[in-house]
Amino acid sequence: MSGTSFQDLIGVLRQTLAGLPDRRTGKNCSYAMEDFGLSAFAVFFTQSPSFLAHQQAMQKARGVNNAQSVFGIQEIPSDNQVRGMLDPVPPQSLYPVYDQIYDALRQAGILAMFRGVHDSTLIALDGTWYHASYKIHCPCCSTLKSASGQTLYYHSALTPVVVAPGRAEVITLRPEFITPQDGHTKQDCEIAAAKRWLEQHTARYLEGTVTLLGDDLYAHQPFCRRALMHGFHFLFTCKPDSHTSLYRWVDLLQSPDRRTFKARVKAGSQWHTYTYAYANRVPLAEGEDALRVNWCELTVTDRKGHTLYHNAWVTDWPLTDANVPAVVASGRARWKIENENNNTLKTKGYHLEHNFGHGKKHLAAFLVTMNLLAFLFHTALGFTDAHYRLVRAALHSRRTFFEHVNALTHYLHFPSWRGLLRFMMRGLEIGPYAKAH
Repeated sequence: MSGTSFQDLIGVLRQTLAGLPDRRTGKNCSYAMEDFGLSAFAVFFTQSPSFLAHQQAMQKARGVNNAQSVFGIQEIPSDNQVRGMLDPVPPQSLYPVYDQIYDALRQAGILAMFRGVHDSTLIALDGTWYHASYKIHCPCCSTLKSASGQTLYYHSALTPVVVAPGRAEVITLRPEFITPQDGHTKQDCEIAAAKRWLEQHTARYLEGTVTLLGDDLYAHQPFCRRALMHGFHFLFTCKPDSHTSLYRWVDLLQSPDRRTFKARVKAGSQWHTYTYAYANRVPLAEGEDALRVNWCELTVTDRKGHTLYHNAWVTDWPLTDANVPAVVASGRARWKIENENNNTLKTKGYHLEHNFGHGKKHLAAFLVTMNLLAFLFHTALGFTDAHYRLVRAALHSRRTFFEHVNALTHYLHFPSWRGLLRFMMRGLEIGPYAKAH
């Protein structure tokens, strides 16, 4: 992959989709496999569920359509055909596209901008639901029993991302699906999925120094030991209610074993007080074989002493007065996986929890992998495409951007993605089309 232009990205996706298994026999092969995959992707990239229908209508009326000129779809299949052909395809089939984008961002120096404590890459781990229903279900669904006895069927996945303090963007990595595992009687869970993710992806993502971020769920001995065994550092949220033994130990410590210091930090027009506390080599749990970790805490107060923020973490990084602020800043970056990733995917245009198609085998997981990939495409373009960056900045929100793209591609035909962006820049009077003042 020579770069990360839109055409580069679509080219990589097309090549991957062309290699998907095709189980059709006989003469019913008028649509290529890449057309099924690209048709689904176009819906997620434009975030327009009716994109294909609009392009079919445009083709019928005018003999041209944006599905072909922008996304390279030769023949537009129906929604039901797309779902039927993609249902048997495992979501892992799309992982090579994630990998090539990740490698291209690394080669372009983009990943070097995502650094945290001790110049390490920060990978945040978190699970999220993307389907829930009392009626629609498949063999890959997890289940919950309600108090009334009803069974809730749901799908969830671990969605790791690269984050960094001070950066709004996140870089999407290969997901890991939380789904019934062959040979296991217990339901799958987020921690089990995280362990599988470490087993399968350490060789790919452990380049240089990497620190894993996670909420309190991860701050327990088995997973911390697993992270260390694979060569990762860790920095996990640590709550008193779930770590009573550790906090009893911390509360007994006195200076110099437990250090406290303060800093004044400007926040807009206000000054806030940051109070840091930390202790090294405290036991994470009870017992002689307890893992020794390093604990730190931050409390932010305003000038009247009101608490604005409070949180604590455990890590394997040794702590000092000099590095605790950087450790805490990295720990606080974990929220980006919830806000900039999961919340964006659910509420800012990507409709992650919308049922685009459930299927009987892999469809739900395949489509959410495609949706995450569309999000990664937009992230990559935000770094590498100056025209895209100008348009996004002018339109401010993702939702507004998608609304404009949907309206324009509904009514007008464009020769390419770049042609669409140039039309938008001309209308917005930005970039080379900005009026002189």
